[in-house]
Amino acid sequence: MNMNRALEQPTAPWWKFGYVWLVIAGPASVVLAGIATVWIALASPEILVAEDYYRRGVEINKTLADAERAKALMPAVQGRNHAATPAPGGR
Repeated sequence: MNMNRALEQPTAPWWKFGYVWLVIAGPASVVLAGIATVWIALASPEILVAEDYYRRGVEINKTLADAERAKALMPAVQGRNHAATPAPGGR
């Protein structure tokens, strides 16, 4: 007889159960975060690579090479004195 009473009781609709909303909330938050990310990306696009990036890179390499060459051609006494200079902060 008790089984019949349990079957006869009306059940609540699905939206009245908290666990259903907990299961729905995870994927829904991911979808909202994705939409927000796309909106932010489209609202403020950034140009990261210049059109003449290769030429700029070559110029930077030349500048670095010139600095190394100048260091290599430094007079011997000046280079020796610089090598004997203690490092900042001491060691």
